[in-house]
Amino acid sequence: MTADALTTDPVSAARLLLGGVLSGRGVTAVIAEVEAYGGPLDGPWPDAASHSYRGRGGRNAIMFGAPGRLYAYRSHGIHVCANVVCGADGVAAAVLLRAAVLTDGVEVAQARRGPSVRPAALARGPGNLCSALGITMADNGIDLFDGRADVQLTLAQPSTAVSGPRVGVSKAADRPWRFWLAGRPEVSAFRRSPRAPAPGDSD
Repeated sequence: MTADALTTDPVSAARLLLGGVLSGRGVTAVIAEVEAYGGPLDGPWPDAASHSYRGRGGRNAIMFGAPGRLYAYRSHGIHVCANVVCGADGVAAAVLLRAAVLTDGVEVAQARRGPSVRPAALARGPGNLCSALGITMADNGIDLFDGRADVQLTLAQPSTAVSGPRVGVSKAADRPWRFWLAGRPEVSAFRRSPRAPAPGDSD
């Protein structure tokens, strides 16, 4: 499958990415957990938790671009997080990569994360995933389907997914837009943001 398969809504794209393979910089990993994010209020998938909700800006411009691009940002100014852009070119949407199962290059990832990190936790959580795979802010905007890219993505057949609310968001906190592979220890634990409304009071 090519990047064109991601020219779809963020939930469908998230389900499609689950089980896909990320490779590069000495590590290969199967995507085990993702979160879908929509776009601005006037777009097809309004999402108050999305970086693009208030419209296009310097930070989020990649989200409005072609599907299959990598949108990278820093969480709390420290941890790099990676998203795969989806939807049609010009329409904002992306899928956050939350966790992965390392299938090759475990020693490389271990050296990046530190010797005390257990194998199942090497790529658990968005920041840890990027650290394990060597993804940096310099990768923002790369085409993950370009065979010359340092980090590449291969889509697999859609996997059977478990779904639930996204982790740590204070807006649109009840949407079941997080998807993960059942029974995998690499999947992160759910934590609701203390700033989110009570369950059932959000969309």
